[in-house]
Amino acid sequence: MSYVLQKKDFWAGALYIALGAAAFWIGRDYPMGSSVRMGAGYFPAVLSVALVLIGFASVARSFFQEGEAVGAIAWKPLLLIVGATALFGVLLQTLGLAVALIVLVLVSAAASQHFRIELKASIGLVLLVAFCALVFVKGLGVPLPLLGSWFGE
Repeated sequence: MSYVLQKKDFWAGALYIALGAAAFWIGRDYPMGSSVRMGAGYFPAVLSVALVLIGFASVARSFFQEGEAVGAIAWKPLLLIVGATALFGVLLQTLGLAVALIVLVLVSAAASQHFRIELKASIGLVLLVAFCALVFVKGLGVPLPLLGSWFGE
């Protein structure tokens, strides 16, 4: 049994189950609606159930297949990615979607050992920002500032 508890699949599945259960618990009071007219809780409930099912499949698989042992925690990438996500949330209102998304991508990318700023990647980043602005702000009408209060918007 101790061998199973050293597998990445087991702990990834346990994490999926925990996150899915927490999301389901948080959204339990949201109105569900129906599949035709979805309420605020419909999508989170479906997503959290799917996450729990994937978690159970991963845990079950860890008992029947060979897998890699859990190694040391890579703290620098973990902190950079979590920090980038938090920084995005902090910067969104003051700097806007465009700048906050650029900061999110660059700080997250710095978690990689192979991170370099190159022309192709920079063009891809600009296209990603334009795509997100078009889809979320213009297309879906999500009330996010393209440029935040620091830019007078």
